[in-house]
Amino acid sequence: MSAFSATDHALMAHALRLAERGLYTTRPNPMVGCVLAQGDAVVGEGWHQRKGGPHAEVFALQAAGAQARGATAYVTLEPCAHHGSTPPCADALIAAGVGRVVAAMRDPFPQVDGAGFDALRAAGITVESGLMEAQARELNRGFLARIERGRPWLRVKLATSLDGRTAMASGDSKWISGEASRHDVQRWRARSGALLTGAGTVLADDPHLTVRLEDGSDVVPPLRVVLDPGLATVARGHVREGAAPTLYIHAPDAKLPRGVAFEHAAVPAQGTRFDLDAVLRLLAARGINEVQLEAGATLAGAFLSAGLVDEVLLYVAPVLLGERARPLFDGLHIDAMTQRLKLQRIDSAVVGDDFRLLLRPLPAPVEAA
Repeated sequence: MSAFSATDHALMAHALRLAERGLYTTRPNPMVGCVLAQGDAVVGEGWHQRKGGPHAEVFALQAAGAQARGATAYVTLEPCAHHGSTPPCADALIAAGVGRVVAAMRDPFPQVDGAGFDALRAAGITVESGLMEAQARELNRGFLARIERGRPWLRVKLATSLDGRTAMASGDSKWISGEASRHDVQRWRARSGALLTGAGTVLADDPHLTVRLEDGSDVVPPLRVVLDPGLATVARGHVREGAAPTLYIHAPDAKLPRGVAFEHAAVPAQGTRFDLDAVLRLLAARGINEVQLEAGATLAGAFLSAGLVDEVLLYVAPVLLGERARPLFDGLHIDAMTQRLKLQRIDSAVVGDDFRLLLRPLPAPVEAA
């Protein structure tokens, strides 16, 4: 790996900040930022803003004009080398006469996957990769999950009391967390390609599952997905209202109601239990990068038990609900301390009166033979 300079690091960090501006709008495409520099002087910059629109490199080249010749291009992802909605960015960089390309990482998308680097090198451009790759992968963890493993990144959003309860025994959960937390979760919804819930939550809470950002940021509405084996909720609920699309996932033998127009798909199920891996792969096939699960303890526990949860977004409120209230996760069947599931704290913050944790399950330790 090349020995990158302090200038290289600073300009790639700037490119990553630019890429993040597309957090709510680029899906299913990855977020990409590009900085063009002559030495340490920035001559052009840009980021991918929306699917079907120009890529980051194109915006940066337009801003740089003739100053792009001989410049170094800092890009957070390998420049594309195929004709998609737009022409190849590798060709644009070659035509502009850039002298060097520094990329955070290779693009695993099959139509790129090294071809962009090959095209640049064939044109005599110096190509270096791997600068701040961990940060680039973290930024596009949903896109990479979909491309590399065939299912989206799954985040489970939960609000809990101090004694680990998410709802009263009756199912009432409004509201455990405070108003500030409810506003904060909208940003996490906005970055998601799909908001996933179960029929039980639709019947009990009647959620809207929409994004409501107070700052007016541009957002591509996430797909609302309801797991409903028998399609019991199709004719009711706020989840069918508004401009955001809604998909109902049902069992193969479910009877479709007459006279109700709705989007639906069948996934293998045994009784009321879906093949949850198949659910996520169905969403990946639809171009969904990140899924946010907002459901009760049963569905949250089922995804966790299946090893499909990538992170837990947990809002802890300074309240107590008592032993009869419902837990965070049902169905884990942990009987011994050695079976406990460990999670890594990725981030923590105070949000109003609540405490927000971002946690990721750690792999189980491999027992010695």
